[in-house]
Amino acid sequence: MKRLLLIATLLLFAPRADAADKLTLMLDWFVNPDHAPIIVAAQKGYFTDQNLDVEIIPPADPNDPPKLVAAGKIDLAVYYQPSLQIAVGRGLPLVRIATVIATPLNSVLVMADGPVKTLADLKGRRVGHSGGSTEQAILGTILGKHGLTLKDVELVNVNFALSAALLTGKVDAVIGAYRNFEMTQIEIEGKGRKARAYYVEEEGVPVYDELIVVANRAKIADPRFKRFVAALEKGALYLTNNPDESWKLFIARQKDLDDELNKRAWRDTLPRFDKRPAAMDKGRYERFAQFLKDKGLVKELPPLDQYALELP
Repeated sequence: MKRLLLIATLLLFAPRADAADKLTLMLDWFVNPDHAPIIVAAQKGYFTDQNLDVEIIPPADPNDPPKLVAAGKIDLAVYYQPSLQIAVGRGLPLVRIATVIATPLNSVLVMADGPVKTLADLKGRRVGHSGGSTEQAILGTILGKHGLTLKDVELVNVNFALSAALLTGKVDAVIGAYRNFEMTQIEIEGKGRKARAYYVEEEGVPVYDELIVVANRAKIADPRFKRFVAALEKGALYLTNNPDESWKLFIARQKDLDDELNKRAWRDTLPRFDKRPAAMDKGRYERFAQFLKDKGLVKELPPLDQYALELP
């Protein structure tokens, strides 16, 4: 009897394993190699180690994630530095807490066997884009470096069919193509034809972070966020140290992406993942904020520490 009482007492006062804290993360697009550190962190159990139950959600509409974070409907979203700064300039209460990809992916693509041998050759030619105002501002800056303006080209909205528009000759160049994806897509779908890329940060555009994680400013003290970033860092480091094993973990979760395009995109994206996702380059954000102001895309931005910070 005494033994049973002792066991009951020990069970009563023993620490209980609490259920993991739920957290919702909405991606910017369907799952793809750009999200590798997130997926690896989930597959390796790094979120679980931080007592987090992270639900990774692809958006029904790519425009939804920042709006849902701002409305408090989801906890975190994958977003883009330029878009964050424009959104904040328009009043959305968003704040950057981590970086996933620390270099631009955007580029101007032309066909290597096409008529455009230098960017100056774009004069009088058609340039495809996806409709974003930031793309036009970036293109205008690039053209300006080569003595041209947006009036010297014909802009064609091709939506998201950038590769197809370039391959079929509908346009002579495209802006907004990702150097780690569309270049390979063109080579595969064009049966060996190659594209040539002009990198925006080498053509007069301030460097920026491509993919970041944003939260609602009012919830920035949420302790789950710091734990999320810690797990993300472990995912990025494991990915860097073990790229082949990480690929297996990735396709185990996303079997539909086990193809040549995504294998090569995986390889090409590896060097671009941030190994210190919590860290932030303030100068990078300030320079791009000035760029957006100069281009008339924002009138004013709040102080940097109100929309981009390192969690304490």
